[in-house]
Amino acid sequence: MKKNFFIIIVAILFYGNSYAQDLTKPKGGGVIDLITIMPSDSYSDMVFEGQISGYGTVYVVFKVASINSLKNSGTLDGNARTILENGTLISTPLKGSWKRMGSKVKFYFTDAINNGAMNFVMWDVDLLKKKANVKYFELHEAEN
Repeated sequence: MKKNFFIIIVAILFYGNSYAQDLTKPKGGGVIDLITIMPSDSYSDMVFEGQISGYGTVYVVFKVASINSLKNSGTLDGNARTILENGTLISTPLKGSWKRMGSKVKFYFTDAINNGAMNFVMWDVDLLKKKANVKYFELHEAEN
């Protein structure tokens, strides 16, 4: 009985870990520039551009909306366009959440690139330095 119980526990742990996402080893990333912030009453538009490994030159715009009066967390919606090294233009919608701690903001979002690739993405944005440290974790490879 103990042997069967042990085998079941090992099988459950193996099965659960086989679908886990490893967030210790990003597929790629880079440091990109915060070009501008355009504030309004209920949201801000933020524009970024820079080099991301594996994707080349990236152009991103986010609509960042607060969910509380402290304006320290909320949702983000955006779009990205990327020009690969071979000149191919790819694009993706961006959907996620953010959390602000002073002048630093963390973005967490997913993308669904038009070539079939999907990534979980984390940005560490420094509003005063106007830089974002980007890491992405591949969920699905490109189809073409």
